[in-house]
Amino acid sequence: MNFRTNTFFSALALAVALFLAALPAHAQGTVRSQHGDWQMSCDMLPGASEEQCALIQNVTAEDQPNVALSVIVLKTADGQARLLRILAPLGVLLPNGLGLNIDGEDQGRVAFVRCLPNGCIAEVVMDDDLIAKLSEGEVGYFIVFKTPEEGIGIPVSLAGFGEGFEALP
Repeated sequence: MNFRTNTFFSALALAVALFLAALPAHAQGTVRSQHGDWQMSCDMLPGASEEQCALIQNVTAEDQPNVALSVIVLKTADGQARLLRILAPLGVLLPNGLGLNIDGEDQGRVAFVRCLPNGCIAEVVMDDDLIAKLSEGEVGYFIVFKTPEEGIGIPVSLAGFGEGFEALP
């Protein structure tokens, strides 16, 4: 699956997304390592037998400092899925979803799956192609919409993504 496919809406992906949306959106654990512009943070979740680690980058729009995103990458505890979770600010237009552009190449959009008091979550199960693009790319732009016509591209450095992803337990 990649950012472009509709299989994100399959029952399995949706179940995984809803389960993981219940986990803390911002890592509250211990920063274990730095990989370029990404931090690996780990935390023991209630009821878990092992720590959950995630690769995290918090960014703001260059021209709108009040528009910030948290980009979180993790592998599920069962090792069956690799997830890209984005926490966008409240007030974004939900029907337009969240867009992604990597080094000038449009990757498509995904829907928001849930809103919490601190923002709305979009999530996608990453396939090998998307992981390779993120690992080899220089900059990703996550696009949120304030109106159907007005998208705000928020740059996310991809420096260190590949190394950090490989280091995830």
